[in-house]
Amino acid sequence: MKKVVIFGVGLIGGSFALALRRANVVGEVVGFGRSQTTLEQARSLGIIDRIGVDLAAEVNDADLVLLATPVGQMAELMARIAPHLGTQTLVTDGGSTKSDVVAAAYANLGDKVAQFVPAHPIAGAELSGAAAAKADLYVGKKVVLTPIYENSKESIAYVKSAWQECGAVVSEFTAQQHDEVFAAVSHLPHLLSFALVHDLARRDNRDQLLSFAASGFRDFTRIAASSPEMWRDICLANRDALLDELGSYMEELETIHEALAEGDADKLQEIFSLARDLRGKWTQQ
Repeated sequence: MKKVVIFGVGLIGGSFALALRRANVVGEVVGFGRSQTTLEQARSLGIIDRIGVDLAAEVNDADLVLLATPVGQMAELMARIAPHLGTQTLVTDGGSTKSDVVAAAYANLGDKVAQFVPAHPIAGAELSGAAAAKADLYVGKKVVLTPIYENSKESIAYVKSAWQECGAVVSEFTAQQHDEVFAAVSHLPHLLSFALVHDLARRDNRDQLLSFAASGFRDFTRIAASSPEMWRDICLANRDALLDELGSYMEELETIHEALAEGDADKLQEIFSLARDLRGKWTQQ
């Protein structure tokens, strides 16, 4: 790749750039973003070569454009870049939801939509910003592509190869399959973590409670340190699937509530044992 243009040079976009550099498969990386300070930091850290100024010129001759912004910003970005995309320029993204991003692509990319290959790298962290970017963030991690009907086999293969150069293991889902899966195993856990910490934050004795919180609390709430803006957008974008998962979880909590209220030790042990066994099998994979 002679040139890659990245919108959003934080954890996801910055790590993508560093990984391509480490693999020695990119000539130049140009960065765009809302914060001049972050862009300057990204340049000083060697993530990007240049801070983008002329959007039209930069995306016109780029080999690949990565949209690594919160999903709520992608529709506007697509509308801005669509008139200027070169015929050979491909676009991918790092959004954690896909049905909404695909819909935004159809609505805003027009006759360039075939050049957009949606993706989701499963390699986030609670830290954000250019300083959090790591060249090895994607090594051994999953990336899910959700190709659209208009994508050519060559375009899909090109974007797949780019993520593989970063060290990722690439899979393919439909956008709907992706959103249903990640509502259960990613979006719901983040929602619950934020909710628990928010509950404690509203209590008068929160400082006392936190002073006695140990590793269990730390592990469960680690992801509540993630970007509120990003997770606000994710929750709203995947609202339907997330509401279904939240409803199922509330039913589970009601079952546990009843068992606890009735002193049903057998039921509690049954629930805890099944959960422990499944998690044990998962961690051994």
